[in-house]
Amino acid sequence: MLKLFRATAILEGISYLLLFGLTMPLKYWAEIGEPNKVVGYAHGILFIAYIIIAFVFWLLKKWSIKRLFILIIASLLPFATFYIEKKYLRIA
Repeated sequence: MLKLFRATAILEGISYLLLFGLTMPLKYWAEIGEPNKVVGYAHGILFIAYIIIAFVFWLLKKWSIKRLFILIIASLLPFATFYIEKKYLRIA
């Protein structure tokens, strides 16, 4: 379960950065919308998977509600899932 959570956190972070750093500029500045659609779907699936796995992992580890809040907020901030993977998931 830990390996799955770590991989999901990293992939979700990469998809977030690709979405906002690459495909959105392509969509709005170069009027190339297809990459945004593909990366957007992938990011959406990874985001939902991250939230579900975070909740399940929180239940299994019996962590505090504060840690669950940190895990969920991290999914909304750029680079934060990388921090979560390094700080919380390598020692879990």
